[in-house]
Amino acid sequence: MLGRLFNYIEIKTKITSTFTFLLTLGFLLYQGREILWGKTLLFFAGMFFFDLTTTAINNYIDSKDNGQVLAFGRKKSLLIIFILFGISAILGLYLAYITDLVVLLAGGFCFICGVFYTFGPLPISRIPLGEVLSGFFYGVMIPFILMYINSPANTFLSYSLSLITISLSVQVIPIFTLLLFSVIPFAVTANIMLANNICDLEKDIEVKRHTLPYYIGNAALPLFAGIYYLAYLSMILMTALRILPPIVLVSLITIIPVQKNINVFFKKQDKATTFNVSVMNFILIMGADSAAIYLAVLMYRG
Repeated sequence: MLGRLFNYIEIKTKITSTFTFLLTLGFLLYQGREILWGKTLLFFAGMFFFDLTTTAINNYIDSKDNGQVLAFGRKKSLLIIFILFGISAILGLYLAYITDLVVLLAGGFCFICGVFYTFGPLPISRIPLGEVLSGFFYGVMIPFILMYINSPANTFLSYSLSLITISLSVQVIPIFTLLLFSVIPFAVTANIMLANNICDLEKDIEVKRHTLPYYIGNAALPLFAGIYYLAYLSMILMTALRILPPIVLVSLITIIPVQKNINVFFKKQDKATTFNVSVMNFILIMGADSAAIYLAVLMYRG
């Protein structure tokens, strides 16, 4: 029973959200921020359960389109989706209740796009935005919400509401730092989706799913490689700007196995044999970057 559940929600794929969460937490610790553990753990739980929810929805919908066999009957599979969604919604709403409107809007936006990724009349997965949106929600929104709830008021933005006016002020440097920091998780997450869509291109065309590789053709492989190089460039730039400590540059050594994996994928794009190089590259880059940041925390903040 538990094994079938883990298969249905694809528990192994949750490294994307978990790694991004841990990377961002390490960055906050390096910055010397006081971590509000209650809110932080509440956010992690809500984020994790919603990640499970979106995967379950994807598998449920895909079983209709491509004959994929579900781990449970359709009624039980749908019930699991409602339970997971209910848990994540309750956790998210409570976090918004104890924080503010920004968290409510950011979380609500994530919920809407997560649900409609494969559900609805025009699912996001059927248009060439899957890579961008998966990278954005995992790579940008997770860091933003986690940083926001652990930062003093008005660090990133401030707002005021009335019946007559709505005003919003954005702090440029903190937002720029956030976006630059988000390049790495954005890039490696988007590339998992890109590799998946490249491998599934022929099957996707059969079910009228026109993803990014369908539109850009042979340019998909150079894009796959270039996105990784962008991640490494962001590491160098953040170190030069002193956003990250110099020790993070040690993680650049991962470009050697990452490039080997890129070469493997260039030779053959197959879901069963080479797709996993994108997951391996995710673990290599995010793991090395996270380890370097936590080491810096011990060296400079311990």
